[in-house]
Amino acid sequence: MRGYINRYMNTNSLISSHILTKMAVLPLSLTIAACSQPNIAAESKPANESASATQSTSEVKLESKTAPASVHSNTQSAVLHNVSATVYKDANCGCCKEWVSHAEGYGLNATAQNVEDVSLFKDRYSVPQQMRSCHTTVTTDGYVFEGHVPAKYMAQFIKNPPRDAIGLAVPSMPVGSPGMEYQDKFMPYKVMQLNKDGSTAVYATIDTPQQQI
Repeated sequence: MRGYINRYMNTNSLISSHILTKMAVLPLSLTIAACSQPNIAAESKPANESASATQSTSEVKLESKTAPASVHSNTQSAVLHNVSATVYKDANCGCCKEWVSHAEGYGLNATAQNVEDVSLFKDRYSVPQQMRSCHTTVTTDGYVFEGHVPAKYMAQFIKNPPRDAIGLAVPSMPVGSPGMEYQDKFMPYKVMQLNKDGSTAVYATIDTPQQQI
Protein backbone atom coordinates (compact mmCIF):
# COMPACT_ATOMS: atom_id res chain seq x y z
CA MET A 1 0.00 0.00 0.00
CA ARG A 2 2.90 2.36 0.69
CA GLY A 3 4.01 1.85 -2.89
CA TYR A 4 0.54 2.75 -4.13
CA ILE A 5 0.40 5.95 -2.10
CA ASN A 6 3.87 6.99 -3.25
CA ARG A 7 3.06 6.23 -6.90
CA TYR A 8 -0.24 8.07 -6.63
CA MET A 9 1.37 11.14 -5.12
CA ASN A 10 4.69 11.26 -6.96
CA THR A 11 4.19 9.99 -10.51
CA ASN A 12 0.67 10.94 -11.53
CA SER A 13 0.88 14.56 -10.30
CA LEU A 14 -2.78 14.38 -9.41
CA ILE A 15 -2.84 16.01 -6.00
CA SER A 16 -2.31 19.74 -6.01
CA SER A 17 -0.32 21.68 -3.46
CA HIS A 18 -3.59 22.32 -1.61
CA ILE A 19 -4.12 18.62 -0.95
CA LEU A 20 -0.46 17.99 -0.27
CA THR A 21 -0.62 20.71 2.38
CA LYS A 22 -3.65 19.04 3.95
CA MET A 23 -2.02 15.64 3.90
CA ALA A 24 1.12 17.10 5.45
CA VAL A 25 -0.96 18.00 8.51
CA LEU A 26 -1.65 14.33 9.08
CA PRO A 27 1.35 12.00 9.35
CA LEU A 28 1.58 10.04 6.12
CA SER A 29 2.10 6.82 8.07
CA LEU A 30 -1.31 7.28 9.72
CA THR A 31 -3.02 7.88 6.37
CA ILE A 32 -1.39 4.79 4.90
CA ALA A 33 -2.37 2.73 7.93
CA ALA A 34 -5.97 3.88 7.72
CA CYS A 35 -6.16 3.09 4.02
CA SER A 36 -4.85 -0.42 4.59
CA GLN A 37 -6.92 -1.31 7.67
CA PRO A 38 -10.21 -3.25 7.63
CA ASN A 39 -13.34 -1.28 8.41
CA ILE A 40 -12.87 -0.61 12.13
CA ALA A 41 -16.41 0.72 12.44
CA ALA A 42 -17.79 -2.70 11.54
CA GLU A 43 -15.89 -4.48 14.31
CA SER A 44 -17.31 -5.10 17.75
CA LYS A 45 -14.07 -5.58 19.67
CA PRO A 46 -13.63 -3.59 22.90
CA ALA A 47 -11.41 -0.58 22.65
CA ASN A 48 -8.69 -2.22 24.77
CA GLU A 49 -8.29 -4.95 22.14
CA SER A 50 -7.51 -2.56 19.32
CA ALA A 51 -3.95 -1.78 18.29
CA SER A 52 -2.19 0.79 20.43
CA ALA A 53 -2.58 4.31 19.10
CA THR A 54 0.66 5.92 20.17
CA GLN A 55 0.85 8.43 17.35
CA SER A 56 -1.32 11.54 17.53
CA THR A 57 -1.43 15.15 16.38
CA SER A 58 -3.39 18.20 17.42
CA GLU A 59 -5.38 17.96 14.19
CA VAL A 60 -6.46 14.35 14.78
CA LYS A 61 -8.84 13.94 17.69
CA LEU A 62 -10.38 10.95 19.39
CA GLU A 63 -14.07 10.43 18.76
CA SER A 64 -16.49 7.58 19.28
CA LYS A 65 -16.53 5.04 16.47
CA THR A 66 -18.80 5.59 13.52
CA ALA A 67 -22.03 3.66 13.92
CA PRO A 68 -22.57 0.77 11.51
CA ALA A 69 -24.40 1.36 8.26
CA SER A 70 -27.44 -0.51 9.59
CA VAL A 71 -28.51 2.60 11.53
CA HIS A 72 -28.81 4.84 8.47
CA SER A 73 -32.20 6.20 7.51
CA ASN A 74 -34.57 4.27 5.28
CA THR A 75 -34.91 7.37 3.10
CA GLN A 76 -31.19 7.43 2.26
CA SER A 77 -31.19 3.71 1.55
CA ALA A 78 -34.26 4.00 -0.66
CA VAL A 79 -32.61 6.71 -2.75
CA LEU A 80 -29.38 4.80 -3.36
CA HIS A 81 -31.15 1.49 -4.01
CA ASN A 82 -32.23 3.06 -7.29
CA VAL A 83 -28.72 4.22 -8.19
CA SER A 84 -25.97 2.33 -10.02
CA ALA A 85 -22.42 3.59 -10.25
CA THR A 86 -18.93 2.64 -11.40
CA VAL A 87 -16.02 3.18 -9.03
CA TYR A 88 -12.70 3.78 -10.79
CA LYS A 89 -9.84 2.77 -8.49
CA ASP A 90 -6.38 1.29 -8.24
CA ALA A 91 -6.36 -2.47 -7.72
CA ASN A 92 -4.26 -2.11 -4.56
CA CYS A 93 -6.34 0.58 -2.87
CA GLY A 94 -7.67 -0.90 0.37
CA CYS A 95 -9.55 2.20 1.50
CA CYS A 96 -11.30 2.35 -1.88
CA LYS A 97 -12.65 -1.15 -1.28
CA GLU A 98 -13.82 -0.14 2.19
CA TRP A 99 -15.62 2.89 0.77
CA VAL A 100 -17.40 0.69 -1.79
CA SER A 101 -18.60 -1.53 1.07
CA HIS A 102 -19.82 1.56 2.91
CA ALA A 103 -21.79 2.80 -0.11
CA GLU A 104 -23.24 -0.64 -0.80
CA GLY A 105 -24.39 -0.77 2.82
CA TYR A 106 -26.56 2.23 2.01
CA GLY A 107 -28.01 0.51 -1.04
CA LEU A 108 -25.76 1.78 -3.85
CA ASN A 109 -25.32 -0.71 -6.70
CA ALA A 110 -21.57 -0.20 -7.13
CA THR A 111 -19.26 -1.83 -9.66
CA ALA A 112 -15.56 -1.43 -8.91
CA GLN A 113 -13.32 -1.11 -11.95
CA ASN A 114 -9.57 -1.36 -11.42
CA VAL A 115 -7.65 0.97 -13.74
CA GLU A 116 -3.97 1.71 -14.23
CA ASP A 117 -4.34 5.49 -14.33
CA VAL A 118 -7.21 6.95 -12.32
CA SER A 119 -6.27 10.46 -13.47
CA LEU A 120 -7.70 9.70 -16.90
CA PHE A 121 -11.16 9.30 -15.40
CA LYS A 122 -10.80 12.34 -13.15
CA ASP A 123 -9.95 14.35 -16.26
CA ARG A 124 -12.82 12.80 -18.20
CA TYR A 125 -15.37 13.72 -15.55
CA SER A 126 -13.96 17.20 -14.84
CA VAL A 127 -12.77 16.68 -11.26
CA PRO A 128 -10.68 19.75 -10.34
CA GLN A 129 -7.09 19.02 -9.35
CA GLN A 130 -7.52 20.38 -5.83
CA MET A 131 -10.59 18.18 -5.25
CA ARG A 132 -9.01 14.84 -6.18
CA SER A 133 -8.69 11.77 -3.99
CA CYS A 134 -7.97 8.06 -4.46
CA HIS A 135 -11.07 6.89 -6.35
CA THR A 136 -13.76 8.36 -8.59
CA THR A 137 -17.39 7.22 -8.59
CA VAL A 138 -19.68 7.98 -11.51
CA THR A 139 -23.41 7.19 -11.49
CA THR A 140 -25.32 6.10 -14.57
CA ASP A 141 -26.91 9.57 -14.54
CA GLY A 142 -23.45 11.13 -14.84
CA TYR A 143 -23.03 12.47 -11.31
CA VAL A 144 -19.50 12.33 -9.93
CA PHE A 145 -18.54 11.52 -6.35
CA GLU A 146 -14.82 11.89 -5.75
CA GLY A 147 -13.14 10.19 -2.82
CA HIS A 148 -14.60 9.23 0.53
CA VAL A 149 -17.96 11.00 0.26
CA PRO A 150 -20.39 9.70 2.91
CA ALA A 151 -23.27 7.81 1.30
CA LYS A 152 -25.62 9.97 3.35
CA TYR A 153 -24.61 13.02 1.31
CA MET A 154 -24.62 11.12 -1.96
CA ALA A 155 -28.27 10.28 -1.34
CA GLN A 156 -29.04 13.85 -0.32
CA PHE A 157 -27.39 15.22 -3.46
CA ILE A 158 -29.06 12.75 -5.82
CA LYS A 159 -32.47 13.35 -4.29
CA ASN A 160 -32.16 17.09 -4.81
CA PRO A 161 -29.21 17.99 -7.10
CA PRO A 162 -28.12 21.63 -6.76
CA ARG A 163 -28.47 23.63 -9.94
CA ASP A 164 -25.38 23.44 -12.19
CA ALA A 165 -23.66 20.91 -9.90
CA ILE A 166 -22.03 17.75 -11.25
CA GLY A 167 -21.32 16.01 -7.96
CA LEU A 168 -19.49 16.01 -4.64
CA ALA A 169 -15.91 15.49 -3.50
CA VAL A 170 -13.95 14.84 -0.35
CA PRO A 171 -10.40 15.92 -1.22
CA SER A 172 -7.46 13.83 0.00
CA MET A 173 -8.23 10.94 2.36
CA PRO A 174 -9.37 12.24 5.77
CA VAL A 175 -8.89 9.69 8.54
CA GLY A 176 -12.27 8.72 9.98
CA SER A 177 -14.21 9.37 6.78
CA PRO A 178 -16.13 6.37 5.33
CA GLY A 179 -13.58 3.76 4.28
CA MET A 180 -10.77 5.53 6.15
CA GLU A 181 -11.67 4.39 9.67
CA TYR A 182 -8.60 3.82 11.83
CA GLN A 183 -8.84 2.97 15.52
CA ASP A 184 -10.79 5.83 17.17
CA LYS A 185 -9.25 8.66 15.18
CA PHE A 186 -11.21 11.28 13.27
CA MET A 187 -10.11 14.24 11.18
CA PRO A 188 -12.78 16.92 10.51
CA TYR A 189 -13.28 17.59 6.81
CA LYS A 190 -15.56 19.19 4.25
CA VAL A 191 -17.72 17.68 1.53
CA MET A 192 -17.31 19.92 -1.51
CA GLN A 193 -19.81 20.58 -4.28
CA LEU A 194 -18.42 20.36 -7.82
CA ASN A 195 -20.00 22.71 -10.35
CA LYS A 196 -20.20 22.56 -14.13
CA ASP A 197 -18.12 25.72 -14.53
CA GLY A 198 -15.24 24.20 -12.56
CA SER A 199 -15.95 26.11 -9.36
CA THR A 200 -16.48 24.48 -5.97
CA ALA A 201 -18.42 25.27 -2.82
CA VAL A 202 -18.78 23.75 0.63
CA TYR A 203 -21.70 21.31 0.59
CA ALA A 204 -21.31 20.02 4.17
CA THR A 205 -18.88 20.43 7.05
CA ILE A 206 -18.18 17.22 8.95
CA ASP A 207 -16.94 17.88 12.48
CA THR A 208 -17.87 14.56 14.11
CA PRO A 209 -18.24 10.93 12.95
CA GLN A 210 -21.94 11.04 13.79
CA GLN A 211 -22.57 13.63 11.07
CA GLN A 212 -21.61 11.02 8.46
CA ILE A 213 -24.54 8.77 9.36
